Amino acid sequence: MNTIIDHEGNSAAQLELCSGQVATPASPRVMDVLLEVMARVCAAVTLSIFCYMAFVHWRADPERITLVLLVVAECMTMGLSLFTRVPVRRDWTPFAFFCSMGASYYFLAVQLAPGVQLVPESVGATLQVAGICWQIFAKASLRRSFGILPANRGVVSTGAYRFVRHPIYLGYLIADVGFLLSNFGVRNLVVYGVLFALQVGRIGREERLLNNDALYRAYRSRVRYRVLPGLY
Repeated sequence: MNTIIDHEGNSAAQLELCSGQVATPASPRVMDVLLEVMARVCAAVTLSIFCYMAFVHWRADPERITLVLLVVAECMTMGLSLFTRVPVRRDWTPFAFFCSMGASYYFLAVQLAPGVQLVPESVGATLQVAGICWQIFAKASLRRSFGILPANRGVVSTGAYRFVRHPIYLGYLIADVGFLLSNFGVRNLVVYGVLFALQVGRIGREERLLNNDALYRAYRSRVRYRVLPGLY
């Protein structure tokens, strides 16, 4: 199957090429590789700290399945970013960097202590599982073209990318809503409100970068919506 891949900060689009060939991307610069290594080491350390903090809270209340699923989701997201290919082109502008870092490391600001349950724990957990499963489906469509900062890693249009242009963000949204509803509080409301705003900014930067690719523009004309079919 021949494809091009758009990164989605976590996402991309995959367009099948009629010619049956995929252009080989140029090699990344040495400096880009060094920056990638530093970013991945930082991600691994930060994720380890978060997992420890979450474990401490879970030990105090082992029935909090939504907390466990939050850790699973973040480990899946950050863990996969440690093994992605180095992109040929990446958006290092301050705005893109701020949106990407804020949206990727938001979990450090989440209140892990129990909050108000607007829905039962089981309902929140069900939404989280649904969101995680959709993320897995979308990321499987990308293979190793997933990452944190906006970048052009090629272009993918199969799998989850047939439905919306940024399906990974849809999975994030579903899982985040599930956790928030079962662990509601002013702090978490603010954190997730800011997160959703950052994700919108992140998507905008990704699309701006990818629109330079004629293949992505063709894909965009076929798949109308970014994240929410019929809305956005």
